Amino acid sequence: MDKTEKPIIALEPYLKRSDKVLTFSVKPNFSDYSSEEAKLIKNADKIYFPSTFYAELFDAMGKEIFPSYHTYKYALDKIKQTALFNLLDIPHPRTRVFYGKRQKKTILDYFDFPFVAKIPRGSSMGDGVYLIENRKDLDEYLENVTPAYIQEFIESNRDIRIVVIGDRVAISYFKISKAGEFRNNIAKGATYSFDNIPKEALDLALETAKKCKWDNVGIDIICNSNNYYVLEANMKYGIKGFKERGINYYKYLIDLVETNQI
Repeated sequence: MDKTEKPIIALEPYLKRSDKVLTFSVKPNFSDYSSEEAKLIKNADKIYFPSTFYAELFDAMGKEIFPSYHTYKYALDKIKQTALFNLLDIPHPRTRVFYGKRQKKTILDYFDFPFVAKIPRGSSMGDGVYLIENRKDLDEYLENVTPAYIQEFIESNRDIRIVVIGDRVAISYFKISKAGEFRNNIAKGATYSFDNIPKEALDLALETAKKCKWDNVGIDIICNSNNYYVLEANMKYGIKGFKERGINYYKYLIDLVETNQI
């Protein structure tokens, strides 16, 4: 690195294998950084992987970060994602959120069995996703979850995971559910297929990421009757698909950073 060049700064450890990146780790108190580290962070033109906590602070400073502030802001929040999809006219399965006992009593006014119910915040890898087939299933879900996040059930044994990094598709694949499982999650036994990913799905993922200002995201898309719908966005997406495809995920990221592509 030229002595006149500003170093590349990162906090989370995704780029720690790079000789060109200074990774400082995420410290809960900014005062825990040494004076030299604090100076480098403050003077950096861009901070990579700042963490959810520092992303908001750096955004308030007007400092450029990767992933974007919006990427962090919508992580693990299905309610905000649904609202944003609706605002931006992004195709999304019919979904409603029901708050409080009075609203929850009206769920069956809007949805017929079967439908999908989810834990709206904090869940991933297929956890907190339920197929509601009868009143008993619904009552059990409502006992433990508030608000209720209810979504129409689009029956399919597969959906498509498309990872967008920067402004490009990094990887895409079908997740094909195992027999007897309605969730198409790798963590729930689904298998990969990298063949014949439809262009319509790839285009929708890129359009969604651009509209939502997300630049490091795994977007799940499902097809029904030749119509494509965005199910949700995963900012903490798994990287096993990269390994299955023979791609070193961390090297891939480092190459993009070192060549100033993200």
